Parts: sequence; structure tokens; C-alpha cells
Amino acid sequence: MLDLNVFPSTFKWGTATAAYQIEGAAHEDGRGISIWDVFAYTPGNVKRGDSGDVACDHYHRYPEDLKLMRELGMNSYRLSLAWPRILPRGRGEVNLKGLDFYDRLIDEVLKNGIDPFVTLYHWDLPQALQQLGGWANRDTVSAFEEYTSVVVGLLGDRVKNWITHNEPWCAAFLGHGAGVHAPGLKDVGVSMQVAHHLLLSHGKAVQIIKNHNPEHKVGITLILGPSHAASDSPEDQAAAARHDAFLNTIYLDPLYGKGYPKVLFDHIPDLAPTVQDGDMETIATPTDFLGVNYYQRSILKHSEEGPFNFEGVRPPGPEFTFFDWEVYPQGLHEVLTRVHQDYAPKEIFITENGATFEDTLTEDGQVHDEQRRFYIERHLKAVQDAIQEGVPVQGYFAWSFLDNFEWAEGYEKRFGLVYVDYPTQNRYVKDSGKWYSQTVKKALGLVEV
Repeated sequence: MLDLNVFPSTFKWGTATAAYQIEGAAHEDGRGISIWDVFAYTPGNVKRGDSGDVACDHYHRYPEDLKLMRELGMNSYRLSLAWPRILPRGRGEVNLKGLDFYDRLIDEVLKNGIDPFVTLYHWDLPQALQQLGGWANRDTVSAFEEYTSVVVGLLGDRVKNWITHNEPWCAAFLGHGAGVHAPGLKDVGVSMQVAHHLLLSHGKAVQIIKNHNPEHKVGITLILGPSHAASDSPEDQAAAARHDAFLNTIYLDPLYGKGYPKVLFDHIPDLAPTVQDGDMETIATPTDFLGVNYYQRSILKHSEEGPFNFEGVRPPGPEFTFFDWEVYPQGLHEVLTRVHQDYAPKEIFITENGATFEDTLTEDGQVHDEQRRFYIERHLKAVQDAIQEGVPVQGYFAWSFLDNFEWAEGYEKRFGLVYVDYPTQNRYVKDSGKWYSQTVKKALGLVEV
């Protein structure tokens, strides 16, 4: 049973989105080309050839979207900025129309009584930087510093909560190791160097933001999940430990001053990133919070294939999402207690948590998505349990506010609390969105419990 009295009175109840997934207007007002534009335009990369050219048309519809968010009772909103909309070539000349859009967007967020949490990088690197090597090129770290300085200079008088990167594991490995995300490279060694540069740019950005205003809160968002062994055999246990390092501790350890995990790089020494003097100290620059994105656990067995010598095993659970991800809310509790025990971040925010199901819009504009409602309720219960055990969770952002462009899946998979009818761009609040709205309003004392 969900007990809303357990959640702190200052708890941030919100939803999350990402620029490329909802904004559209890909070729308007001076926006530069991103790696996701190029990736999506390349045949075979995205289902049905979909792209973010129009997406949810949030670029033009943001006032009505934020009004709806306010009506649903949200007191916070995690959004990202499109780097190529602000610096079309990644650095150098600033696009004033792009800055003006985010200036107006933040004002609109605040006008609706919503607290913005701004993510600087949610995967849409300017293509001009990719042509110079992208995140594999250490100079991109310097470009990110320039971008951070421009953004903080514009919005730092109103935005108080900053997230440097969203899920560096996805940007590094899915984009550069597996090749299923932009820029579509398949080189595990490059992906490890990219991971290092992403972490280094995070540390640099934290310093820039804190120099602008020491009172601002800064963190990073990681995708985390338990790595369970498929059996008690020493080989499977070791495989699970390597996967945990590959997904979780390769980011957590250096962020909290512990260096890179030996269990991983002792296993793949030839793939270890090049690290310069002072890098690890910069990466470990103190932060104010950790953002946790949680979707699923992993079950691993030993394999002779691949550089890491592990292989995923299908979980035994009875319930899976449309993405074929196991519904495993206890994994969120496991992640939260583990992070609290091993790293002790000052605050933790659930910056993404949600699920895809096969939503159907009825003739009278309803979406009856009981599975998603139940999914969110069970994961909030896992957060509640962690809070009762002393874990400093300070907010929950449901993914996602709107159905959107779901990366390589195009528009087939829907995560939203709000259904988007793409041909008309009409919005319909799903049953899960109505339930979450009532839950938030009860927690904030806006309606009777």
C-alpha cells in the first residue's frame, strides 16, 4: 500500500522529457544538425524511417503542454536542452533564436508554478563536432564547457537544478559500442574512451555551474540496474560482477572518487581509456545529487563470446513491457539502497522510471492503461520502502510526460502519461496519467486524501 505520508514534504513530483524526442522543429530558427538527425535519416537505423523532425511539435506547443502539466499537479519538470539549437556547430557562434526559445520555455515553466530540472546533454551532439571525432575526441570536452557556460549565463538566474548528462552508458556503449544509437559506431574500445570523456565533461560542467552560483544544485543521471547471476557457479557470479562494473560502477566509482573498477579493466586492459593527470580528480568533483533512471534488472551467465565474457539471460518474471523488459520494481529498491550504502550521495532523484505498453485510443479519447498505472504504483512503493530505510530520495520523475520519438524504436513504443495522436498532435491524458495526477495532488495536499 502506498503511504504518501512517507515522502518528504519537499519531494519533487514530476515528469521528464528530452529535447530531440519531443521538440520537433528540427530545421527551424537556425537549429544545427545533430548526430540523431543523421542517424535517423540513415535507412535501417530507426523503425519505419521515423525521425525527430516533428516529434510532438513541443517547440510550437509548449505553452499548452506546460498548462496541461500544471493541471495534472506536477511541481517539477525534468527537461533537456538541444545543444545544436543553441550552438549549431557545437561551439563558436551562438544561435540567438535558439537561446530565445529556451528563455521563453523556462519562463513558461516557472509561470505555471513548476520547478525546472535542466539536463544539458540528452544525446543530441551537434553533427559538426561528430565530424571532428565527437565524444571520442577529447576536444569535445572543451566544447561542452563552452556550451555549459552559454546556457548557465542565460538561464542561471532562474534554473537552480542542473543535470550534466543523461545516461552516459547509453551515449557511450549503445552509440559507440553496439551501434544501435547515434552515432552508430561499433567499437567497444572507442566506447570506453567516450565514457571517460563524458565523465570528464561532467566534472568540468559541475565546476562551471558552481562557479556561476555555489547555491545551485548539480548532479548527473545514470541508468542503473541490478546485475544478478544466472546461477551460483563461480563463472556466472564473475560474469555478473563484470556486468555490474560495465553498467553501474564504471560510472559510479569514478564519480565518487574510487577510480575505475578493476574487475572490468583487469579483464579488458587493452580497452581501458586513456586518462590524463588530473582527470579522475575532475570527474570526482563533488555533486549535490545523483539522478537514477531505472527500468529493469539483468541476469547474466558466463560466455566465451565478446570482450566482457558475459551473456544476458531472459528473466523468469511473469510480466514484461512492450519493450520486452521485465517488470521488476524490487530492483529499484535494490539500486537505491546499494547506492546509498556504497556512495552516500547527499540526495537521490528518480529522474526516469516508466514503461511501454500497447496503448489504444478509444473513440471517446480514453486510454485505459492499467498496466502502466500499476507499474508506477509498484515502483513508487519501492521508493517509499527505500525512504523508510533512510535513503535520501527527494523526487520522482515519471518517464515520460508525452508519448515521443523513442530513439531507434521510432514512434512504435509509447512511454507517455499523455497519449499523443501524431497525425493531429492532439493530447489525451491516459488513465495512468490521471492516477499519477491524483497521487501527486494528494501528496502535495491539493486534494483530500
